[in-house]
Amino acid sequence: MGRAFEFRKARKFKRWDKMAKTFTRIGKEIVMAIKEGGPDPVSNSRLRAVIQNAKAANMPKENVERAIKKATSKDQKDYKEIVYEGYAPHGIAVLVETATDNHMRTVANVRSYFSKTKGSLGTTGSVEFMFEHKCHFKIENTGQDLEELELEVIDLGVEDVFAEEDGIMLYAPFEEFGKIQAYLEGSGITPLSSGFERIPMDTKELSEEQIADVEKLLDKLEEDDDVQHVFHNMA
Repeated sequence: MGRAFEFRKARKFKRWDKMAKTFTRIGKEIVMAIKEGGPDPVSNSRLRAVIQNAKAANMPKENVERAIKKATSKDQKDYKEIVYEGYAPHGIAVLVETATDNHMRTVANVRSYFSKTKGSLGTTGSVEFMFEHKCHFKIENTGQDLEELELEVIDLGVEDVFAEEDGIMLYAPFEEFGKIQAYLEGSGITPLSSGFERIPMDTKELSEEQIADVEKLLDKLEEDDDVQHVFHNMA
């Protein structure tokens, strides 16, 4: 098991524990998917993936339908995806993925969070090189042999295959998402969920007191409605 397994194990119990925040994030993803490829999930692979993720997060069906209806309204603003980079206290690298309809508001807020917690917002490329951009898929565990499954999908770019309590995880480079999604659907396998992660190539150990300092920044970022995901290289 590789770095993706260790990263996921560490994050599993830590982030996105607030249901309302999760639903807000998924709602924005629905809007962006529809703006990009239309409201029909049959022809819009990105929308299909988001709807699967909504189900995995136990988002009520009526919430999903309301988000789709809202996204098709001519009054719905576009969301722009922007990544911010910087350092938390004690030299911890932080990547912040946002989806915003007002980038001036978002950058002002993100900068203030870094400043108030004694961190520093950096420039584009300042920490991104410290992370690997990966896509992942969770599929149902029907008792299949993991080694055989890995051999089946290795030519698609899949680098890591491991079992969790509620499914089997496949990890691959970010750019292989479409190819793997098409393969799974063509094989009659509907992913339970899918998405993208930024996995640190190296992590930094901190004391409990230092971790608390970093957590102050992470909590502020994740409470912001414009923030979709936060990644860092703290062990």
